[in-house]
Amino acid sequence: MDNLALIEAFGDFKEEKNISKVDLMAIIEDSLKTLLRKRYDSDDHFTVIVNPDKGDFQIFLNKTIVEDEMSEDDDLEIEISEARKIDETFEVGEDFTQEIKISQLGRRSILTLKQILATKIQEYHNAHLYQQFRDRIGEIMVGEVHHIRYKHVILLDDEGNEFILPKENQISSDFFRKSDNVRAVIESVDFKGSKPQIIVSRTSPKFLEKLLDLEIPEIQDGTIILKKVARIPGEKAKIAVDAYDDRIDPVGACVGVKGSRIHGVVRELRNENIDVIQWSKNPELLLKRALGNVTINKIEIDEAENRALVYTPSEEIAKVIGKQGQNIKLASWLSGYDIDVYREAAEDDDVELDEFSDEIEKWIIDIFKKVGLDTAKSIIDKDNDALVRLTDLEEETIEEVKRILQEEFEEE
Repeated sequence: MDNLALIEAFGDFKEEKNISKVDLMAIIEDSLKTLLRKRYDSDDHFTVIVNPDKGDFQIFLNKTIVEDEMSEDDDLEIEISEARKIDETFEVGEDFTQEIKISQLGRRSILTLKQILATKIQEYHNAHLYQQFRDRIGEIMVGEVHHIRYKHVILLDDEGNEFILPKENQISSDFFRKSDNVRAVIESVDFKGSKPQIIVSRTSPKFLEKLLDLEIPEIQDGTIILKKVARIPGEKAKIAVDAYDDRIDPVGACVGVKGSRIHGVVRELRNENIDVIQWSKNPELLLKRALGNVTINKIEIDEAENRALVYTPSEEIAKVIGKQGQNIKLASWLSGYDIDVYREAAEDDDVELDEFSDEIEKWIIDIFKKVGLDTAKSIIDKDNDALVRLTDLEEETIEEVKRILQEEFEEE
């Protein structure tokens, strides 16, 4: 087998692995040097020249000319009489360069070279694949379901590259069949042994970001800014958007007429409920928007503890927390604050005085009612001197009554 025939033998493999001729020749040069080191313990006496234009290579052995019958290594030395058959001007001690054809290395060496080439081409392919997809982390890929296993699904793209979609990266309602086309975001690329392993995800917030980027032109062209995304995959998500131009309604642009724009994203995410809110630099306003359509009486921000205290009427607490705590959890992720909810009585949230008959004697309740004070707040809101004048009760009695009434609201 000559040099060109050897390269031709790797033609199909080269095309299959998408390697350029220049890169293939560099691999052949490296492989030849590896072979020479295996056979001769060193490649110091060899020169390998590759010609990408011709797709050919040459191996030259550099020997030293010695006196006749003084050669100790036929591979590295040549006797003067043999050298002068080539050129009569040669002298002892000079270098003698001889071209070595690949066929001269023997059949076993050619087989070894093929193995080395195959290994190095695979290494090249693996390194190229690793770098290619390492640079694409965070991008959406589309793959066909090739194999479904218990812990993961294997996807193949149009070029035959393999992607792994682990069970934990699948939406709980995902159901795949062989040959289905699946979209996911590239999450990580790492070597498993000598082969790169590409992990993709459908549960990552980045997947939602990229879907929005595909579906909403204003996000793609930068007119609308996607500030933050928080999601519980397959259940609920909240996204905060903003616009450079105050004349643009970023929320309306994302949702579309009757939800037309967001619908495609919702469908891809297996009907995941998506709330779109407008971003604000004001943390209290952002928190109110993030918590949704609920009544918030007051918000206290503790920047040192990165915590927000949210005060809301008792009947609104369930809505603030949401199903399985989803609403408050997503609002916390979106705002960046740990949220504590406190029940607070509204202005009209009062209690009839008769409700305290087990703690306040009935004759005292009757005295208050006679002067028109028949609710807890009507007594708490008046100062002690005024109550003494109205009821003619002792100040100590009034203070005790107030204490009992205030405890009720503090407990709430």
